[in-house]
Amino acid sequence: MSALSSVHRALQVLEVVAAAGDGISAKAVARRLEYNLSTTYHLLESLVVDGYLVRLEASRGFGLGPKLPALHDRLVAQLPVPRGLGAILRDVHATAGAGALYAAFRDDDVVVVAHDDCAEHPVPMISTWRGALHATAVGKLLLAEADDVARRAILDRDGLPSHAYRTMTDLEALDRELAGVRRRDLAVDRGEFRERLACMAAPVRVPGPRGAPALVGAVAVAVPVVPAGGPGSIADRRERLERAVRDGARRLADALRDPVSTGWDDGGPGAVRRG
Repeated sequence: MSALSSVHRALQVLEVVAAAGDGISAKAVARRLEYNLSTTYHLLESLVVDGYLVRLEASRGFGLGPKLPALHDRLVAQLPVPRGLGAILRDVHATAGAGALYAAFRDDDVVVVAHDDCAEHPVPMISTWRGALHATAVGKLLLAEADDVARRAILDRDGLPSHAYRTMTDLEALDRELAGVRRRDLAVDRGEFRERLACMAAPVRVPGPRGAPALVGAVAVAVPVVPAGGPGSIADRRERLERAVRDGARRLADALRDPVSTGWDDGGPGAVRRG
């Protein structure tokens, strides 16, 4: 096995353990990845030695290790984090009655910087956004804002893989959807990434180098998919959800304009500008 192949396999093992929640056995990891058991044990033990995984009690197998939060903190430290972010997301959560998150755009990738949720209003985590942009509200904002050349490059790289029954896998249909996102300055996915999850996202913009608004992130909320118009559906409480994400995005944009609290400079890293 080459060094590159070993690294790729180790990262796949890490993702499976992360997705499993509170522990997973080596046999279960091997089965999901279709690796032989000895290779799986070797990869798991290597990740334990390096601190990326830990051994749990025998019946629970392996779990995430102490090194991962530090990596996340270092990533977030490279992104614009506005003062009062936690309080703003708590207010979005309370207003919407739905879990809320703030995602920053880093070139053509998405990084979830922070979220505010609870047992009743969970925010699902996405391990990789590549290949998911066309199926998520946050990703649609990025695609809609990019110019034609940049958008084509992203879609050529990622394709339009199907994640759920409602995923848009037709380019013309996606183009129509993105035109609507630009008109409304708001994006929605209706169970397009996960069957029973709908999301709404509003853009966060700050002045760019020449004063034009630059897209730097998004505020989003997640709600369960229920029958159209039924209690709790996006249609049933659209006004409430829209008010929550737009107000949160406005407040975050205001906070990001403060260079003292954020280190913000000329639109920040990874700003996506309207084409």
